[in-house]
Amino acid sequence: MAAPNSAISRKNSPAAAIDGPAPNAAGTYDLPPLVLLRAFEAAARHQSFTAAATELNLTQAAVSHQVRSLEKYLGVVLFERLARTLRLTEIGSAYLPPLRRSFDDMAAATAGLFGPVGRRTLVVRAPVSFVCLWLAQRVTRFTDAYPSIALRITSSVWAHSPADLATDVDIRFGDGVWPGFQAELVGNFPAIPVCRPDLCPSGNPSDRLRALAKGPLIHVTGYEDLWQRLFKPAGIAVPAYAGLNIDTTIGALEMAASGVGATMVQTCFAEPYIADGRLTKALGVELPLEASHYILTAEGSKRKQPEAILFRNWLRSEAAASGSA
Repeated sequence: MAAPNSAISRKNSPAAAIDGPAPNAAGTYDLPPLVLLRAFEAAARHQSFTAAATELNLTQAAVSHQVRSLEKYLGVVLFERLARTLRLTEIGSAYLPPLRRSFDDMAAATAGLFGPVGRRTLVVRAPVSFVCLWLAQRVTRFTDAYPSIALRITSSVWAHSPADLATDVDIRFGDGVWPGFQAELVGNFPAIPVCRPDLCPSGNPSDRLRALAKGPLIHVTGYEDLWQRLFKPAGIAVPAYAGLNIDTTIGALEMAASGVGATMVQTCFAEPYIADGRLTKALGVELPLEASHYILTAEGSKRKQPEAILFRNWLRSEAAASGSA
């Protein structure tokens, strides 16, 4: 292994990481001291030794020294020291994400096993249909598991609704691209046509499809193309806005349950209506969707709340259990 000082003076490259710590006698690597990792993670998140020092209740010099000690330990340069800021090197950028996940997991595990310090309120924002048709049926499993975490849930209608700084967990439906946010997939569900059982067309699949096309059709605003995508392979032309247009999935489902017409919605939202007999599948087909539900995290220097990480992990496990793709 190269001498630490020469390793720090080298430009970073994939090879530079190889010159770091050697395996111990057990064939594993000794981890750097936690205090050094904490200093690096905070400095990288803030891109500043001064801001990291404020967060960690240390001096700027102490944080700088701890980061240099970590670089010496690893045998690589993690930061470029610029005039007024820090910039992660290539290997520093690669090291940060798994390190942040490790800190998040440790914080979540501690809060989950031993409870938060005092009663904490977690603010969750999600589309109104997601709240009413999916989350409402499952949320007691979270509150029972973590009784010291109080939930406050707010609803949004549109995916591009501006972020609320008071929101801890922001769930949105879309393509996964929101400027200023990191998006983590919750679940992807296909769409199906549903209608009231007494209005369900009969006959073979082709006859049923043509009967559905005669309407009335209920469209969810922003997803009017779903009916067109369903009918196009059969050569059936349907205008995008033919029928009734409504701005929420829950509204479309209530309209369908009242006998207004058939609608196209995600399977996860139709399940409660199908289970209690208010609606039925109009056809035995599923339409894949590119859009999915995501958890958004604002990009920046703020650490995630342990309670938010617990909720994120719980949400993803529930989505997986309910059959998300």
